[in-house]
Amino acid sequence: MDTRLRRSVFAALLVICLTGLFSPAGASLLTHAGQTQATLKLTSLRTEYRENPLGIDARRPRLSWQLQANERGVVQSAYQVRVARDERDLRAGNKLLWDSGRVSSDESIHRTYDGPALESGRRYYWQVRVWDAGGKSSEWSAPAHWETGLLDASDWRASWIEPDLPEDVKKSEPAPMLRREFKVGGGVQSARAYVTSHGLYEMHLNGRRIGDQVFTPGWTSYRKRLQYQTYDVTELLKNGANAVGVMLGDGWYRGFIGFSGQRNFYGDKLALLCQIKITYRDGREDIIGSDGNWKATMSPILMSDIYNGETYDARLEKAGWSTTDFDDSGWSGVKLANHRKDHLVAPAGPPVRKIEELKPVKIIKTPAGETVVDLGQNLVGWVRLNVQGTAGTVVTLRHAEVLDKAGNFYTENLRAAKQTVQYTLKGGGMET
Repeated sequence: MDTRLRRSVFAALLVICLTGLFSPAGASLLTHAGQTQATLKLTSLRTEYRENPLGIDARRPRLSWQLQANERGVVQSAYQVRVARDERDLRAGNKLLWDSGRVSSDESIHRTYDGPALESGRRYYWQVRVWDAGGKSSEWSAPAHWETGLLDASDWRASWIEPDLPEDVKKSEPAPMLRREFKVGGGVQSARAYVTSHGLYEMHLNGRRIGDQVFTPGWTSYRKRLQYQTYDVTELLKNGANAVGVMLGDGWYRGFIGFSGQRNFYGDKLALLCQIKITYRDGREDIIGSDGNWKATMSPILMSDIYNGETYDARLEKAGWSTTDFDDSGWSGVKLANHRKDHLVAPAGPPVRKIEELKPVKIIKTPAGETVVDLGQNLVGWVRLNVQGTAGTVVTLRHAEVLDKAGNFYTENLRAAKQTVQYTLKGGGMET
C-alpha cells in the first residue's frame, strides 16, 4: 500500500476514534463513572500482628486492618474502632468497653487500644469502620478478637515444681516425665493452659499432645525474660477424671551451649510451671496448677541435647502415661521451688513448628562404605524412620551438612556438636 494512503487511512481512523471519545455518548459514560461510589470492605483484622491471638500480654494492643474497594485510588480518611467483652454487644453497639469515635487519619496499622485496663485471661472483641476521601462510610467489619494471657505475676496461682529424682547435673540425664490427675465437672465453657519451664517442655492432656509447637518455651535471655505459652484445651477435657502429663528436656537452659561445651548456663535444675484454668457456663472457675500433687519419673529419652542429639530406648516406654488409667504408684514425687514469676512474658512472635515434610532425593553409598540419605537441602528438622528388628537392637543416625572431597560423610565443620541419634528397638513389629 502507498505510504501516503496508509497515512490517510490512519488519520481517518484517528479522527473517528477521537470523535467517538468526545461525542455526547462518551461524555455520558464518563459522567456515570464519576458518579459511581466505591464499595468499601475491611479485611485482615490483626491484633499485635496476629489474627485472633490467644494469650497476649500487651496491655494496650495494637490493631491493624486492610481496606478493599472495587475501584482504584480509594483511600481511608478516617476510622472508628470499638471494643466489647461480648460479641453480641459489639455487633449491637451496646455496653462497649471502648469506642474511639471518628478519628481523622489514613493510618490502618498500629492503632492502639486506648480503653480501660485489660484483665488477665479474658477475650475482647473488636471491629472497625472507615470513611473514604469523599466521606462515605464502610459497614462495620466482621468482629475479630484477642485474648489476654496472665498479665501480672500474681495471676499465676500455680507453683514451680522440680522432679524429685536423683541426677548428675554435670552430664546429660534422662528427660523427666511429670503427671497428675484431676476432676472436671460438667458444663465446661472454656479451658486454657498456661505453661512454661526451665528447659524445654512437651505437654499432653488425656493422652493427646497439646499444640503443634516445638522447642517451647523458646530461647530467650532466661534471667530477664522467660516465655510462657497459652493453649486452648477446651476440647481435650472430659467430664470426670482427667490426666495431664509433661516431659522436660535440657534444651538451652542447662544443655551444652557455646563453643566451649558449657552446661548449666542458666541453671542446673529442670522445672515446670503449669496452670489450667477451667471456666464453666454457670460462671464457676477451677484452677489446676503445678503443685505438690504431681509425680515424676524418668522417660525413655536417656539423653537429649540441642547440639549432641538424642538417645531413646523404646523398651522403657510407658504407654498411657498421660491418661487416667495409668498406674503411677511407683513414681517419685516433686519438690516445690521458689523461682521467679515476675519475668514471665507471652511470646511476641510466631512459634517454631513443623512446616514441611521432605523425602530423600537419593541414597548414597560412600567410598568409605557409609550409607548416606540425601534430603537434597540443608534444613532444620528431624528424621522419621520406620524400622523393624529384635528388642535391644540399636539404630544410629548421624547428621551432617556436606560430604568431603572424596565423597565421604563429613562432620568436622560441626566442631564439637555430635548431632547423633540412637534408637534402641523394643521389638515386636514396625517401629517409627
